[in-house]
Amino acid sequence: MQSETKSRVDQIVSPAGHPIAVLRFEGDIASTSKNAVLGLYHSLPEEETKVVLLDFTKVEYINSSGIAIVIQLMLEATNASQKVAAFGLSAHFTKVFTMVGITKYANLYPTQNDALAAL
Repeated sequence: MQSETKSRVDQIVSPAGHPIAVLRFEGDIASTSKNAVLGLYHSLPEEETKVVLLDFTKVEYINSSGIAIVIQLMLEATNASQKVAAFGLSAHFTKVFTMVGITKYANLYPTQNDALAAL
C-alpha cells in the first residue's frame, strides 16, 4: 500500500552564504503526489530561489508517475534558471534516476552535506 507523500521546505544558507530552498519529501512519490511535490515547488518565490535541493532521504518508493513529477519539477526549475540537486536517494533510485536521464537536470549526491559542498 502506498504511503502518503509529506513535504516541507527548509530555507538554509550554503557555505558560500547563498540561500537554498530544500524540499524535503517523506513517504512514497506517485501520481497522487503532484501537489506535495509540484505544489510545494510552486510555493517558492521564483525571483529569490536560485538553488533547489531535493531531499529524498525519507522517501520509501518512487514509481514511474512519481519520477515524471520529479522530472517536471526539474524542467521547470531549469527553465527558471534555477540550479537543482538531489540527495538521499537509495542506490536503486540513484541508478533509476541516472537511467531515465534526470542527471541532465540535476546532480545526485549521497547526503545534504555532499550536495552543499559541490554547490
